[in-house]
Amino acid sequence: MRCPYCGKLDSKVIDSRPTDDYTSIRRRRECINCGKRFTTYEKVEQVPILVIKKDMRRETYDRDKILKGMIKACEKRPVPIQKLEEITEEIDRQIYNSLEKEITSTKIGEMVMEKLKQVDEIAYVRFASVYRQFRDINTFMEELKKLIKNNIEK
Repeated sequence: MRCPYCGKLDSKVIDSRPTDDYTSIRRRRECINCGKRFTTYEKVEQVPILVIKKDMRRETYDRDKILKGMIKACEKRPVPIQKLEEITEEIDRQIYNSLEKEITSTKIGEMVMEKLKQVDEIAYVRFASVYRQFRDINTFMEELKKLIKNNIEK
């Protein structure tokens, strides 16, 4: 780290501690050359991920969209917001751990539906009806039949 006073590169860390929001590390340093002290901040670099929409547009990944979609699907259902936040965190971690720079909205939607199916089937059907854009009652019924069949097999 270059000293802001003398410009030399050699410094030593005197103290390290997390910031109040725990998103970065605050380090107090002392320059080996001039002896002056200065503060630096270290932060995890997030690689931006692009979402490829169905119409091939690209937009920046936003985890809040996942949470908002699940909250809408779970309206008036006995699903605690804490659970939805946990699911969002799991999906978010899965997306970043894939190390891909682009992901399709289809893949994200499938991940959300898989998690919702385990938590609340009504919320799952609600989310699927918007996500899959059911054209008519028959396609909606096909999805319900799959759900019923999976429940019978369990």
